[in-house]
Amino acid sequence: LGAAFTKNLLADEADLELLVDDRADLAGLSAPLIDAAAKAAEDRGKPGKFAITASRSSIEPFLQSADRRDLREAAWRGFVGRGAARAETATADIIAETMALRQERARLLGFATFAHYKLDNQMARTPENVAALLERVWDRASASATRERAKLQELAAAEGGNAPVEPWDWAYYAEKIRKRDLDLDDAEVKPYLQLDRMIDAAFDTATRLFGLSFTELPDAPRHHPDARVWEVTGRDGAHVGVFIGDYFARPSKRSGAWMSTFRDQHDLDGQVRPIVVNTMNFSKPAAGGAALLTFDDARTLFHEFGHGLHGLMSDVVYPRISGTSVARDFVELPSQLYEHWLMEPALLRGFARHAETGEPIPEALLDKVRRAQTFDKGAETVQYLASAIVDLELHRSEIGADFDPAAFERATLDRIGMPGGLAMRHRTPHFSHVFSGDGYSSGYYSYMWSEVMDADAFGAFEEAGDAFDADTARALSENIYSAGGRQDPEEAYVAFRGRGPEPDALLRRRGLLDDAA
Repeated sequence: LGAAFTKNLLADEADLELLVDDRADLAGLSAPLIDAAAKAAEDRGKPGKFAITASRSSIEPFLQSADRRDLREAAWRGFVGRGAARAETATADIIAETMALRQERARLLGFATFAHYKLDNQMARTPENVAALLERVWDRASASATRERAKLQELAAAEGGNAPVEPWDWAYYAEKIRKRDLDLDDAEVKPYLQLDRMIDAAFDTATRLFGLSFTELPDAPRHHPDARVWEVTGRDGAHVGVFIGDYFARPSKRSGAWMSTFRDQHDLDGQVRPIVVNTMNFSKPAAGGAALLTFDDARTLFHEFGHGLHGLMSDVVYPRISGTSVARDFVELPSQLYEHWLMEPALLRGFARHAETGEPIPEALLDKVRRAQTFDKGAETVQYLASAIVDLELHRSEIGADFDPAAFERATLDRIGMPGGLAMRHRTPHFSHVFSGDGYSSGYYSYMWSEVMDADAFGAFEEAGDAFDADTARALSENIYSAGGRQDPEEAYVAFRGRGPEPDALLRRRGLLDDAA
């Protein structure tokens, strides 16, 4: 069923495109975005046109920048309609059967619901503990998002818009406010975030923290010509593993970003070293051009490389507990924690350099990027939480023979009071985290559970006064990145930090601590 869900979703994503004939209809988009759209159309056999695809690196900048509201709506509806737009690729029946089987499995094993079964060996332990965290943050985030929408509506009215702000408008007006209030434009930042340099920045961070070195192997076999391969070695020059980066979107490729392994580390039958792959879907540049990233793209690269290090640095005996084979609500800690180093000023000064001039990113622009990290966080948090809450409620509810996933989703969002103008980050018909396999079922909350830890964990480096403090990095390597699943995750965290995590670190990081609940 997971394979069938993935196949249907991949078919929708391969076919989904907003095809634009006239360059003038792309008013508002920067030249690099227009060039990327032209390249996407050419890759799909439609030269001379412009394609906005299902890749977030394509659709999100379009929704931020495109002046034509009708085209934004068309693009948004196509994107959120994946898995539900066409009868031949609809996923509702697959989801219903999957839910029935999950429920049956839980009962056979003596659990009240699938969520109780799935969470029994996680850090959270029970659905009630998860719900308590999500509800605590939801109250603050939804209040913040409601205030954010009022500001967007005010701007829309000032520009002559008399319609309510809808999901296809939010990013567009939010970007205008960000430019106005923070004087920050993604188009101003992107030339400084070249893909190759951000890869180097992620590698350099691993070198400074953990003593790893990366040597590219241009002649190594690979699964696609776009993929790049590196040998990873340790401080002593010994082989650690192989890292593969597959960074660009293509029609045959599932959307999103993820880490996986072709071989896991273990020492059960001699020393077996890992082969780790990071997969992204960045827009491929025109021939001869540099691949430029948004700041969110760069954060995604660091996030997935954090997962990659979790696999590469694994040092366990048994393959069953190797690398990322840990509790689902612990597995995002190494990846989300690694994102913090992207914001280190010294790192950005060294690697964020203009694609044409080679000049480092200006300090004033760096300051704007830092201040923007809590901008529109109410909306971002609501979109994530809505998906996490629907996932949890799906798996801790009684599912009958007449189960309708779309109706369940609507009822859940109505019950929690989904703020107007926003949609779930992942709607149920295309929620691949939950239905392409069993990985994140009842577990999408784990990103936020791990964020409580990662926000608190980086505090250890801040308290040491150095983001690359050697003693703290050594403790992080021994207890988190190399430990796999050899001990209880709560014990692993306490071994690193000396205490349990403090939840307020998450609210502070998202700028929600002082919001009215």
